[in-house]
Amino acid sequence: MKKILYIPLDERPCNYHFPSDLANGTDFTIVKPGLDLMGKKKEPGNVDQLWKWLLEEGKDADGAILSLDTLLYGGIIPSRLHSLTKADCVNRLLGLKKLKEINPGLQLFAFNLIMRCPQYSSSDEEPDYYEEWGKEIFQQGYIKHRKQLQIATKEEEIRLKQIEEVLPSQVLDDYLSRRAINIEVNKAVIQYAKDKTIDFLIIPQDDSSPYGLTAMDQQNVREQIAILGTELNTYMYPGADEVGCTLLARMINQVKNQRPLVYPHFSSIHGPFVIPLYEDRPLYESLKYQILAAGGLLATSVSEADIVLLVNTPGETMMEAVSQKNPLVSYNVFRNIVELTEYADYVAKILKKPCVVADIAFANGADLSLLKLLKEKGLLFELAGYAGWNTSSNTLGTCISQGMIYQIYGNRKEHKDFLSLRYVEDGGYCGYVRKLVTENMLPEMGFNYFEVDGQKGRVAKIVKEQLEKFIRDHLDDANYYVFIDECFMPWNRMFEVGLRTHVQIKEFYS
Repeated sequence: MKKILYIPLDERPCNYHFPSDLANGTDFTIVKPGLDLMGKKKEPGNVDQLWKWLLEEGKDADGAILSLDTLLYGGIIPSRLHSLTKADCVNRLLGLKKLKEINPGLQLFAFNLIMRCPQYSSSDEEPDYYEEWGKEIFQQGYIKHRKQLQIATKEEEIRLKQIEEVLPSQVLDDYLSRRAINIEVNKAVIQYAKDKTIDFLIIPQDDSSPYGLTAMDQQNVREQIAILGTELNTYMYPGADEVGCTLLARMINQVKNQRPLVYPHFSSIHGPFVIPLYEDRPLYESLKYQILAAGGLLATSVSEADIVLLVNTPGETMMEAVSQKNPLVSYNVFRNIVELTEYADYVAKILKKPCVVADIAFANGADLSLLKLLKEKGLLFELAGYAGWNTSSNTLGTCISQGMIYQIYGNRKEHKDFLSLRYVEDGGYCGYVRKLVTENMLPEMGFNYFEVDGQKGRVAKIVKEQLEKFIRDHLDDANYYVFIDECFMPWNRMFEVGLRTHVQIKEFYS
């Protein structure tokens, strides 16, 4: 068994559990710190103890997949709230060199985010002042960037002046100073990729946009990559919560000496050129990076492909999954999910090649119409991978990684269990139950989207009940039952759900 150390981006299941779930049933063991060392949303993890754990466990490890946001700031949310200096962070980074000194043969893969800049006012995951000034902070950076590029409209310049007259200087100074430190830390991390302390580095862009502070920071970091000449071992593209899975797939492919060829097939001709919500570039450009980062290459035909990636895209413009009952006309006219489903059936049953479905027609949830067709074809548990959650890149990274691991280890029970988790979470919760409970049940209970009654309160119980009904109506088929083993609300809100699920073959169930 290969021992892989893993420092998650935070304690939510998508970061803490998904890579371990994908590794179950393989000859790779994921070793990660206990939840007691991880943070709790805005409360940072125990950074000193995490480093101590890492250096101790690293003595006999074969590889390490490390979230530097956790090792520096204590997690993804603390990376937006900290009061550390650049010197503090650079000093903490020295632990990477100690790790390589302790174990020179260790393969070290790492990731460190470009800090996001939401377009809306909310302090749920940002500093307290973002509740009042978030929208203005985003617009100030957005318009300023466009003005630098000499493409700002007169209306935008007027709006910029209005914002700068009312936005408190201490608020903007605090926000920009933290971003500046994080960027300098990213540059320092790239130096570690240059000297091969870090063997492979991803700098994901969390909730990005073509213009604004995140886009400007991206360009700043990109220039440093070019200056140091680390383009081949330092990738930068949209993403965040899927990167642990991506780096696991890359490590497994590397150890197994695999370079899988992946052929993408889309549900619409416009799909590859759509700029997904929360991202900064056409879908196809991110897709190429996701395949590369996981250790694969694009194939030019089905015949040469090791894996076929079927991508359910918008026909023209991406909508949120909560809107899918009343979609834009383009969802019905400018794409063809019937053809996509028939193609999946052909690949999985006739060609017998690993068939992965990236369900990114909507943001933040699965396309329930596609799930219906996949069930009718008996494909739900024949796929090599499926995902349809959060951003386009979150989905792509998750299902591509699953497909690459499937290619090596096959359709084992642990693989089916992870498929069941994706269908229950991405389809059941994100695509249906979250909206149902938020709109119809929370108000009478005195709760709201951003605050429920704890991880395992009444809301979690109601969510589980509704998901079990969804499973019976939409997932259980002639061959399989799906069961929920655990259901909780990780951050005491409705955006994400914590689930553990498994599949039972009907003939063995009594």
